[in-house]
Formats: sequence, structure tokens, C-alpha cells
Amino acid sequence: MAAGTSRKISAASARSHTRKPKAKAKTSSKFSATLSGIFKNILLVAFVGLIAIAYQKIRPPSPKTCGSADGPPVTAPRIQLRDGRYLAYKEYGVPKDIAKHKIIFVHGFDGCRHSVFPLIASLSQDFIENKGIYIVSFDRPGYGESDPHPARTAKSLAYDIEELGDQLGLGSKFYVVGFSMGGQVVWGVLKYIPHRLKGAALLAPVVNYWWPSFPANLSQEAYKLQPLQDQWAMRIGHHLPWLTYWWNTQKLFPPSSVIIRSPVVFSKPDLELLQAMSASGAVDELELAVPRQQGEYESLHRDINVGFGKWEFDPTEIQNPFPDDEGSVHLWHGESDLLVPASLQRYVASKLPWIQYHEVPDSGHLFIFAPGNADSIFQALIS
Repeated sequence: MAAGTSRKISAASARSHTRKPKAKAKTSSKFSATLSGIFKNILLVAFVGLIAIAYQKIRPPSPKTCGSADGPPVTAPRIQLRDGRYLAYKEYGVPKDIAKHKIIFVHGFDGCRHSVFPLIASLSQDFIENKGIYIVSFDRPGYGESDPHPARTAKSLAYDIEELGDQLGLGSKFYVVGFSMGGQVVWGVLKYIPHRLKGAALLAPVVNYWWPSFPANLSQEAYKLQPLQDQWAMRIGHHLPWLTYWWNTQKLFPPSSVIIRSPVVFSKPDLELLQAMSASGAVDELELAVPRQQGEYESLHRDINVGFGKWEFDPTEIQNPFPDDEGSVHLWHGESDLLVPASLQRYVASKLPWIQYHEVPDSGHLFIFAPGNADSIFQALIS
């Protein structure tokens, strides 16, 4: 063909040349879309898997309820509450049918119905018999042999105590005494069933650092006195209660020092008392397992969530249950308590002038078990 000669291209040939690139682009586009879809599915499956793993990690196990197939046996007398739950109890002192003073004792964190024994042991037998003292101690929900109560609140526990008194025939009025976390429970009793009380005593009651009446500087100062790991445990219980189980069972950070029974929370007077109580047999090593035997979540962890959670009321706004002085309310606290700083109890007492505040010098959180203190506490209550 001579140079310069123009080459004619048919329309069909032109179309065939233009189609081929389009076909290749279309195939490439389909392949990319397929890869993108597979990648998205992989990401989705991985995300769902991570969520499932995280859920299993933060989800607490079911409690081993006493009397169930996989739970501990029932060994204590129990009452059945209106909602079907069982509450285990143990009686001390004189028989209730001849008792002059009938007292319900509320145990503390990581305690059970047996926790009152060292207190009873430190009471003089003459005082118990001469004054006609009857004491019933019970396992709070989820502890010992009492059924768990997933919906537990300060209010529900007050009504549990009322029903316990009714079913045991304690009469229209009775005394309530609570120690540590059990002392905190007494605030709910004063709020919701004051008409059932002859008197009440709060012994080293745990405080909630988020009660709205606390001045910010006072509560923060007391809060920062706690070990860092306990600050976190309380903070999670207040803001993220659904993470409490995970936080106190994971291995990355230290859990609550109280849960692991670290001596760091006790003052020198407390440690000396514990040593003396252990030597005397007042502390039974076998009974240390009883509080947690149904699992830690519905006992210890539930206590954290309820005790440091969001309350329906502020204790410093409770009205005097005995306006005519027909009874009395006492708040006892150790001056050197490291677990619950005395500064907060002083503030509460200043806001509630009808409370009789007793601060025990040179004493820690366990002051109630020191010789002579039990007689003073119960004498003041029944006077």
C-alpha cells in the first residue's frame, strides 16, 4: 500500500474495538465488588465474634442457688418471702418469746448470718440475760443461704427486713443494727419502714461518695484516701455497673482490695483485733467461705452496685423517726477507720441532729469487736 494512502475502517470494526475495553472494565469492576463484599462480610463476622467474646467476658455466671442441683445444701432455717425468695437466718440470745428487746442484725460486705457471732461473744452473758436480748442475724440476698435478688435495692432490702420481722413474730416494732455495708442498709430501713422501729444503730456504715448532699471537696478528699484499685471498683459500680463482674475478675488490673481480702484496708487497731480474734477462735476459717458460696456476683458485686450506685434518696434528708423521743438512732464510728473515713460520718451526723453520734478514739473499722464496746452499743440502743 502506498504511503499516505488512507485506511478505511468499517463501523462494525470500530464497534468491536470499542467494546473490548468496556468488557474488561466490567469484569474488573465485578471482581472488585466481589472482593469488597467478601471483605465486608469478614469484618462483620469478626465484629460479631468480638462482641460475643466481650459479652461472655462481662456476663456474670448464673448463681449456684442453695438447694438447687448444682448449689450448696440448705442447712439454716429460712423464711419464704412474698416474691418466692428464701431468706436464711440464725437466732442468738434469749428465746424470743421471753425477750424484752428483739434486734435484727444486718451483716456487712462479704459477711453472712454468722458474722454477728464475734459481736455476741464480746457481749457479757449477764447483760444478754438481764436485759432480755434476742438477736436474729440473716443472710442478705445472694449471701450464704439466702436466694439472690437481681433487682435488689436499698428499698427492697428494707422490706425484706420488715417481712423477716413479721414472719418471725417480732411484733409491731423491733430494733435494727447494721455493721459496715449492713450499716448502710439501715438508712433504707430509716427511710422506708421507720414506723416499725424501736431503735436503730449504724456501726461503721459504708458511705456512698455520690450522695448529692456531700460537699464535693469533702467527698473527693475521703474518696482519694482509698486505695486506687478500690476507687476504680467504686467508680465502675456507680457509672458502669454492668462492668462490675468483669472488672473484679479480669487479670489486667487489680480488683477491689476488699474482695481479695487485702489487709491494706485495715488500720493498726483493726489488725491487732483480727489477730486476737483469730487466736481466740472468734473467726472461723471455714465460715469465711459461706458468704460467697452461691457466687460472687449476686453477693459482693451486687453490693458494690447497690451501695455505690444511684440512690432514690439522700440519707441526710431523712426525717427523725422518733419525734417524740420514743426511740433513738445511733451512729458509731472508729476514729482511725481507713475503710470508711470518719470525716464523712461527722458530716452526716451534723446534718441529722436527731442522730446520736459516737466516735470511738484509737479504733478502726472493726471497733465493735473490741472488748467492752458491744455492751456500750447495745446499752445505748435499748436505753
